[in-house]
Amino acid sequence: MSETALPDPDEINHEHPDVTGGWLRPAVFGAMDGLVSNFALIMGVVGGTSAGDTEPVVLAGLAGLAAGAFSMAAGEYTSVASQSEFALAQIEIERDEIRDNKGAEMAELAAMYVDKGVDEDVAREMAAQIHEDPEKAVRVHAREEFGVDVDDLASPMLAAVSSFMAFAVGALIPLMPYLLGVQSPWLAIGISLTALFGCGAVVTRLTSRSWWFGGVRQLLLGGAAAGLTYLVGEAVGRSLS
Repeated sequence: MSETALPDPDEINHEHPDVTGGWLRPAVFGAMDGLVSNFALIMGVVGGTSAGDTEPVVLAGLAGLAAGAFSMAAGEYTSVASQSEFALAQIEIERDEIRDNKGAEMAELAAMYVDKGVDEDVAREMAAQIHEDPEKAVRVHAREEFGVDVDDLASPMLAAVSSFMAFAVGALIPLMPYLLGVQSPWLAIGISLTALFGCGAVVTRLTSRSWWFGGVRQLLLGGAAAGLTYLVGEAVGRSLS
């Protein structure tokens, strides 16, 4: 009886985005955070200053952009670097175990494959073949035991730069009308709310949510943050005047 030929992997015509890399999450989070936090900050200053006095608004907006971007970059760098260092430490532990207890590690890997539905004899043969190359065994154990790809650890620098740039772009949106000399806050409000909806809709392209749900959700959350901060600024401004 002839065996059924396996399809050619090159015939697969779909690709998945990088869901574990070091740039997507900090970039998305940075843009959202920059837009919401600076929009709220600017509205708080607007609420606490007299109409037409845009200098404090511009100063606060630029300071918020710079402080937030540098803070996000530093935080992401530290977070991703610590995560990568922890992963590398676990990989070294696994490398030592494979060197010192090869038989036990081979049996452990075979048991994992059995749990996935592979026949026991086939699983033992797979584990034996993988352990013929110690470094390959390290890679496979790291991926199977704690979900780490040894060759694709997230880059702290990439995460930091992505976060910095994304935050700066998001924070610049509500500030732009004031930099162009517009004194009324309504243009900044309109642009910011539109950007909030757009960002929320774009993010859903990477998830299972509908675009309108993501857009409306982000608009409501960001708008509420800005509105509440405006009221706080207004109350503080009155108490200081």
